[in-house]
Amino acid sequence: MTKIITIRKGLDIKLKGEAEHIVATADVNRFAVKPTDFHGVLPRLLVAEGDRVLAGTPLFLDKNDDRILFTAPVSGTVTEVRRGARRLLEAIVISADTTPEYLQMQIPDLAAATAEEIIDVLLKSGAWPFIRQRPYQVIAHPDHKPRAVFISAFDSSPLAPDLDFLIGNRGNAFQVGVDVLKKISGAPVHLNIHAEQTSAPEFLKAAGVQINRFKGPHPAGNVGIQIHHLDPVNKGEVVWTLNPLDVAMIGRLFLEKRFNTERVVALAGSEVMHPRYIRTHMGACVAEITAGQVAGNNVRYISGNVLTGTRIAADGFLGFYDHLITVIPEGNHHEFLGWAKPGLKAFSFSNAFPSKLLHRKPFVPDTNLHGGERAFVVTGQYEKVLPMDIYPVQLLKAILAKDIELMEDLGIYEVCEEDFALCEVICTSKIEVQSILREGLDMVRQEMS
Repeated sequence: MTKIITIRKGLDIKLKGEAEHIVATADVNRFAVKPTDFHGVLPRLLVAEGDRVLAGTPLFLDKNDDRILFTAPVSGTVTEVRRGARRLLEAIVISADTTPEYLQMQIPDLAAATAEEIIDVLLKSGAWPFIRQRPYQVIAHPDHKPRAVFISAFDSSPLAPDLDFLIGNRGNAFQVGVDVLKKISGAPVHLNIHAEQTSAPEFLKAAGVQINRFKGPHPAGNVGIQIHHLDPVNKGEVVWTLNPLDVAMIGRLFLEKRFNTERVVALAGSEVMHPRYIRTHMGACVAEITAGQVAGNNVRYISGNVLTGTRIAADGFLGFYDHLITVIPEGNHHEFLGWAKPGLKAFSFSNAFPSKLLHRKPFVPDTNLHGGERAFVVTGQYEKVLPMDIYPVQLLKAILAKDIELMEDLGIYEVCEEDFALCEVICTSKIEVQSILREGLDMVRQEMS
């Protein structure tokens, strides 16, 4: 029997508004691809406003490697090329056709094709960006072979979509996606499942993979934590990581001979009147997905989960890698008495409030910081929620000091922002831990390039 790896450090945050296992279809007409979703990508625009595109038409490429294309998720007309400060390309917005049309692609037979031919298909179709690498958590380099491939088949973050539910009826596509990864990587594929909760046969009966079983609190579902406990990443090594739903999308590319970006996303959070799953396409307009579903106006829309997701405007767009939209109350209000209140309904990691013992039901968070930034000192709190054999505070201070050698010694090649998200939640100093870590990763990557 496969050994079970138990994660003992961490924290499960139970929030109100978990999505029910009901799938509805939203009437969405606008979709977008956002270059800002991809770390380290320098986009070169390939279309202009008013252009007609098919699903799979290249919209922009990465100047660092012009083989990596980012393609249209739907067919329609490019209605807006959105730019920000210094003309930074922020989004290419498409008004979709009623009936989608797909760019014709030459997809070789998987059994007969070479690894190079398959990689070429993934690059030209726009599916290659689904494959990310550690270290740095960036799009994998097409010429660098990984030591291994890791797929986490469960998500332990707050209000996370049920991957067992979403992978249902996609078993063939998921298996084909796994076969593609095995062929192009030439490396073992690790499929990490929850020892007690994973039940989907698509995962349990997957062929050609090493199944590893995990259990424990969040961040047990983070692929970085799983890699650390299975086979840590060292300097000079590369591993690939993927979401299982994206693996299925790669498989669908070879089965359907087209880049079909249809996906089911969870609409969750305390401010959603009927939390459920929505069938749409990648990059869908959030305002059209949530129309008539949100209670109140003073809310925050998040593409992703509350720990690592990206704040977006009400008329923003779903992120490239996200399968969750979270809606919670804004925190732009003054809290009467503040810390002096009993805190019966407040979230508490420590024993500062009685809610730690009394309030075990899902709670309603807002975005208040509940205090200002303080001195950044060693408290031992980070180590209680980070199940890795590293010193998190010392690593963050090495980044602030721009000491690359010390960063390497302290394990920066193993981590990315999501692994430190809980550290930011419980931080008594109110330090923006994830942004500091991303700064360090970018610094090291630039130094090593």
